[in-house]
Amino acid sequence: MTVLLILGVLFIALVVLVPLIERANFNLSNQQMSKFGRWILPLLVISVVIQLIMHYTG
Repeated sequence: MTVLLILGVLFIALVVLVPLIERANFNLSNQQMSKFGRWILPLLVISVVIQLIMHYTG
């Protein structure tokens, strides 16, 4: 049941956020994109580590 709830929330978020982002017309420079790109991999690693800890302690 939890999986369906999570999928429902994600679907609703996509339906709401995608049109908002398309209307906002964000223009990011290459420098800004590289700044955001620098954070993606470390955040993913932290997320995986947290999920592993939660899985093995829960």
